Amino acid sequence: MTEHRKLSPGKLIIASHNQGKVREIRALLAPFGIEPVSASELNLPEPEETGTTFAENALLKAHASAQGADCVALADDSGLYVAALNGAPGVYTADWAEADIYEGGPGRDWYMAMGKVEGKLSELGPDTDRSAYFTCTLALAWPDGHAELFEGRVHGNLVWPPRGTMGFGYDPVFQPVGFEKTFAELDPQQKHDISHRADAFDKLVKACFDQPV
Repeated sequence: MTEHRKLSPGKLIIASHNQGKVREIRALLAPFGIEPVSASELNLPEPEETGTTFAENALLKAHASAQGADCVALADDSGLYVAALNGAPGVYTADWAEADIYEGGPGRDWYMAMGKVEGKLSELGPDTDRSAYFTCTLALAWPDGHAELFEGRVHGNLVWPPRGTMGFGYDPVFQPVGFEKTFAELDPQQKHDISHRADAFDKLVKACFDQPV
């Protein structure tokens, strides 16, 4: 059995500038005596995500923050796999949302991204398989270069039009298996309990955390 390095209570950098992800990770960390600080709060730069897998990109972000802050850092890289689109958008999930929507520079338009997915599914016809899953890879990195990786998934189906306002990203079109609401319609705690991020985090906790304090 692989021996995992334990994480002690104290400060932990959340290697993300995505405030939706930061909020979810803060909530998941709450019981463990951890003091989460986001990379954006420390003005740490966002490394270019040049990896071709979620694991590679999560490690890039975690190592960059761990080195930049000289502190243990947790990074998340996640995305949507759509069965009928051969897994797309996959590792390029965020890229599908890139648009010049902010004055002075590019931003992300998630409604546009959801529309791209729906447009491609519509082209395939009304009987197209609408199953999909979210996947999340968490990378926990130490300043000395050590790292741990954990993957989680949640399966569901895509709906249209988008529903709900409580999620972010593709949440308004993703209806998890066993639910009649989308991720964006679920109470945040319900989403925390079943999400791909929660699945990966549960594996991280079992491997690297002691019991909640």
